[in-house]
Amino acid sequence: MTDYATLRTTMVDTQIRPSDVTKFTVIEAMLNVPREAFVPNSQRDAAYVDTCVTLEKGRVVLDARTLAKMLDALDIQNDELVLDVGAGLGYSSAVIARMAEAVIAVEDDEGRASEAQITLSEQGADNAVVHQGDLVNGAAEHGPYDVILLQGGVEALPEGLLAQLKEGGRIAALFVEGALGVVRVGYKLDGDINWTFAFNAMAPVMPGFEKHRAFQL
Repeated sequence: MTDYATLRTTMVDTQIRPSDVTKFTVIEAMLNVPREAFVPNSQRDAAYVDTCVTLEKGRVVLDARTLAKMLDALDIQNDELVLDVGAGLGYSSAVIARMAEAVIAVEDDEGRASEAQITLSEQGADNAVVHQGDLVNGAAEHGPYDVILLQGGVEALPEGLLAQLKEGGRIAALFVEGALGVVRVGYKLDGDINWTFAFNAMAPVMPGFEKHRAFQL
């Protein structure tokens, strides 16, 4: 039988701590949330490998290093409301739920959304709610949000999603620029998002977040 608890500790010790993730809340959450419960059953043995876990329709569960570094940079507080876009089967939301007051997880696939809500409830993440709908639309009815993060690559961010961020709030996104991926953290000041470089990473672009390309002959 696979010893997932040992694999989880090894993940934190070899993937998270060496990547300059220092906030105790992030480390504590990743030590306690069973990642294997939030991936497809066929991929449980790969849950703690240092790579993204593939879901259907081109989606992924972000690798633990990338998620941890995003959370470390965002510095989520226990009185904050978080929007988790592209939550997949709910792993990121389960981690965030241990740090925030509440998290709204957005998932466009009905089956995944249902499975995520069930698993989150089974794992005691009672402050996490799954909203099923197009990822680009977020969940405006539950906002505005102190923090927004996206669980996959983006080429462009819609204004409607950015509008759901509170003044003074933070957003983290992995921008895919050709063969490169760059995670940036944005701070909303006077209605505008001011972006700063965080670190390099890579993930597939999520549906709806592709950059519009003009038709050329």
